[in-house]
Amino acid sequence: MVLTDRVLRTIRRHDLIPRGSRVAVAVSGGPDSMALAHVLDDLQRAGGYTLAGLAHFNHQLRGAAAEADERFCRGVAAAIGVPIDVESADVAARAAEWGVSIEAAGSRARHEFLERAARRLAADRVAVGHTRNDQAETFLLRLLRGAGPRGLGGIHPRAGAIVRPLLEATRADVMAFLADRRLQWRDDVSNADVAIPRNRIRHELIPFLTERFSPGVVDVLAREAALARDEDAWLETCAIEMAASVVLDQEGTHIRLDAAALQAVPVPLARRILRQALAEVEGAGFAGFEHVDAVLGLEPDQALDLPGVHVARLGAEIIIRPASARQAGEPNGFAYSLSIPGEVEIVEAGWLISAERGVAGAGGRLDSRGHEVAVQASGLGPELTVRSRRPGDALRPLGLGGRKKLQDLLVDRKVARSERDRLPLVVDRNDRIVWVVGQTVAEDFRVTEPAASVILLKARRLGGLG
Repeated sequence: MVLTDRVLRTIRRHDLIPRGSRVAVAVSGGPDSMALAHVLDDLQRAGGYTLAGLAHFNHQLRGAAAEADERFCRGVAAAIGVPIDVESADVAARAAEWGVSIEAAGSRARHEFLERAARRLAADRVAVGHTRNDQAETFLLRLLRGAGPRGLGGIHPRAGAIVRPLLEATRADVMAFLADRRLQWRDDVSNADVAIPRNRIRHELIPFLTERFSPGVVDVLAREAALARDEDAWLETCAIEMAASVVLDQEGTHIRLDAAALQAVPVPLARRILRQALAEVEGAGFAGFEHVDAVLGLEPDQALDLPGVHVARLGAEIIIRPASARQAGEPNGFAYSLSIPGEVEIVEAGWLISAERGVAGAGGRLDSRGHEVAVQASGLGPELTVRSRRPGDALRPLGLGGRKKLQDLLVDRKVARSERDRLPLVVDRNDRIVWVVGQTVAEDFRVTEPAASVILLKARRLGGLG
């Protein structure tokens, strides 16, 4: 299928450019945007829209080459017979000002420009030149970063006024079109820089997968993105419907959830309900998988401080509010599962705790008050929990005959009041304290046999030594 036919089919399938619309094309001078500009010019009559003009953003990152790109795009607009809207900005300076990477600053500045260009060109839509190959690269990039269904959905055919008519065409389709029409384009040498993750995927990983695993890997990955996108949309609809039985009310920036109702919802939907609630709280930062699962794992009278937001489970409710609205006296806790072997970051307290299996004879280093101890493995099972202290916590400290309240132990050990809520406790499946990090192992878990199987527990401060 020739490129023009493929693009027209994509426009109609996803209703990208309604009849009577005016569409602007974002052009960089590269092959994808050049092909897109000429294809949309060709299809105006069949598509029932008007090509309003071209839009070019000069990032000022490549000196004379960037200026040449701008001149080239102006020439293309003149050849097609449409106006062109051009802006330039020092993206490197903006990256420093905003405290983000150059790639992130460029993306933000470019999108802000396209909004302005669309208004000036009186365009209803702005077409950008993402192809099926870009979709495959995005899928892999997000997969490697640990994205869920929403992220794996990749690039959408339409996002607001932004449309992507080339999304079902490959880069090979684009190059064939340009060759057939004898059209010129500009090469951006930064696209060959494999220090940039996307370029490394494009030039190294996808060619490797194509050669060693599947010649059609780009189509496979793009199809997986489409499946993830459709399933994500369905799950989001289900989550919105179920949220009505979970969200008790929302007062300004405070949201109250029914804890029991949330636990009764299937986990994939519960995660979505929580993510949406966190996002709606004013001042909340990005809520990742670990943040959402930490909220799901809250026990009564526990709380968490997440990026920009405070979450507390009080009685039968989970209350989400901006971090600045946390009230004095509220619990400020955490609880994380620790697999054996495995490790877990306690972000709230600034600790990394790990567990592995070993033999007592190899662990003579086991100072109960240090940051590396051994406890008997018998009866502990495959998983422990690392949590903050709770009212009523008590244990038999190593070497003492009787039971002692944790509060009294911490006072005796002169642990600062400000540190007590941040001090990790390792507990077993019955919530018995196994180790008070840096203070004592519980007598109940003392290693008594030199050849016994043990669990080696280690703790270190995040960003520093233990």
